[in-house]
Amino acid sequence: MMKLSSRLLRTICLAALLGAAPAIGSFAQEAPAPAAAEVAPETVVATVGGESITEADLSFAAEDLAQDLAQMPAPERRAFLLRVLIDMKVMAGAAKTAGMDQTELFAQRLNYLKERALRRAYFADAIAGQVTEEAVRADYDKFVADFKPAEEVHARHILVETKEEADAIKAELDTGGDFATIAQEKSIDPGSGANGGDLGFFSKGMMVPEFETAAFALANPGDVSAPVQSQFGWHIIKLDEKRESSPPAFEQIAPQIQQQVLMRVFNEKVEELMAGVTIDVTDPELKAAMDAQDAAQATPAEGEAAQQ
Repeated sequence: MMKLSSRLLRTICLAALLGAAPAIGSFAQEAPAPAAAEVAPETVVATVGGESITEADLSFAAEDLAQDLAQMPAPERRAFLLRVLIDMKVMAGAAKTAGMDQTELFAQRLNYLKERALRRAYFADAIAGQVTEEAVRADYDKFVADFKPAEEVHARHILVETKEEADAIKAELDTGGDFATIAQEKSIDPGSGANGGDLGFFSKGMMVPEFETAAFALANPGDVSAPVQSQFGWHIIKLDEKRESSPPAFEQIAPQIQQQVLMRVFNEKVEELMAGVTIDVTDPELKAAMDAQDAAQATPAEGEAAQQ
């Protein structure tokens, strides 16, 4: 007997479901192939040999072909899906005529497809259905409450190759030279030089240590550092502004939080469903492979518990 607890495999399962599921909630990504208008699922869009193709069929095909749809312009998706469904109807009819629907293999495949459809339906209703905007906002509110502000500086710099150049520029600045103008004329940093040396806001850990230490040591807006050497050359740094960082807006990180909530709900629901379920892998090689995957993905505490 074994317990399936691999986080990696569960993440893969979730990714597969997401690839075939409709958008999660009203603020999620756009569905892959929306209807041209709000129409009932049973609305017939075409017939093939007297058999109907409905809006629901288009939706089901969109779930299966989500990755293909993502590669084409939105206006082309519905026509593409309809062509796939027409081909499907024609080929399915030919298969029935040949008696392929009467084989044992077909019965096994049909059972697999039925259980896959049921899993998707359960996922959409019992799991994705719980990932509401309210649930995501609740996680965002907790993120904001736990957010610890960090000091940020908005600085400019002039980068040159030698200390002699840096000393000459510092002397020019000390006698009233305009920092932005000199940066445009003399800085060898192609990214910031054209913008007057502007580096925008940054926090600790984002710049090389020598530069960072000098920048954060400046006390007041307008202060200019002495020449500072780094691996890139010699810098002269001007402080424009200091501030404490603030948490990003809800709209900016909602997609990431949404995925976190979905993963949590998914894991909780799978653990709940697995509780008390006996799983017996009868193929020795498969069992060994799955045991190895579980061991590789277990946390140290889980690994110790599994050995006891």
